[in-house]
Amino acid sequence: MPVKSFEAINPTTDVTSTRTFLHEVIPITGSIVSGTYADANIKNYTHGMFQSVYDYPYLSSSANHIFDLACAYAGTSVLSSSTATQNSKKINMYNEFAQVLLGYTGSKNQVRYFESDLALDQTGSMKEVFFVNLSRLLTKDEIKKGSFRLSLSTSSWATPAAGGRTLGDYHAKVDGTGVTNTPGGDYGVLYDNTSASVGDSGYGVVFYQAGIAVITASLFQKTGTEFNQDDNATYDVEQSLVSASITGSLNALRHRIQNISFNNTTEINSTIYFCRAPANKFNYSSNPTYTTGSKIRIKNIASDNPVSYITTVGLYNAANELLAVAKLSEPIKKSVDNELTIRVRLDY
Repeated sequence: MPVKSFEAINPTTDVTSTRTFLHEVIPITGSIVSGTYADANIKNYTHGMFQSVYDYPYLSSSANHIFDLACAYAGTSVLSSSTATQNSKKINMYNEFAQVLLGYTGSKNQVRYFESDLALDQTGSMKEVFFVNLSRLLTKDEIKKGSFRLSLSTSSWATPAAGGRTLGDYHAKVDGTGVTNTPGGDYGVLYDNTSASVGDSGYGVVFYQAGIAVITASLFQKTGTEFNQDDNATYDVEQSLVSASITGSLNALRHRIQNISFNNTTEINSTIYFCRAPANKFNYSSNPTYTTGSKIRIKNIASDNPVSYITTVGLYNAANELLAVAKLSEPIKKSVDNELTIRVRLDY
């Protein structure tokens, strides 16, 4: 409501802005992905283009979506063929992710290929890939640079815990070192060891703002792994991408995920107002119920100084319209022999 007594805020000296980044450690164990609920927390769709993973059986009201999995290859991949299972869907998935995350290149506006380095020069292309699309519930505003780790088994289906590699953005830093910017945001390269140098080729990339990891299928090729989609199949990863359904290839990948961990980031922007109460102001209560004998109470003894207790701060615009209210945790005594500065922070 309008007030008659107020203290103007000087925008030069009484207002400042800050930005704070909060980080939360997010661990995702392989048992959730491929064992705890006997796949009751894995949701497949009739379109068969991707697979969703939940932290609990997905039909439960308490289930939370963790991430989606997809596999794809480029239209120019050696695996692309009219006889390949779900060929057009695999190409479409590759193009969709590439358009959003990488944009286009050249005069003909061709879709960029994913690359295993930071150069974005269309060399070292990853044309056959797996996508791990993390839920916004987990990543918040972005993944913290340098914190992403993905442990993958490279053994057979029957013994998924034996052997493997831990991919990480070991050389990406918050200050932008080891990171490249694209239309889809910043990304860093995933290496399989800490001794790799910035500029080396890795086995995938992670897009921090989008919360998407792209893993090259060659990670499994180079180990000679049987990329089984079940206990009876003997596909390698290329055969799986060509002959198996998308769901079958994703089952093979999912059972090889041992752990995923990262720090998410929540960005809080704040405006801070220093609300000043000088000695000669705000020493009387503005509460209309603060009365004695039907009169506004000021003091009981004539020689006493007036005293009030501040409980609320209101922020008004130039038209004397109330825009925001801040409540103090406890009343603060105010009198003519002291001054107060109350710090009000608005987060957004």
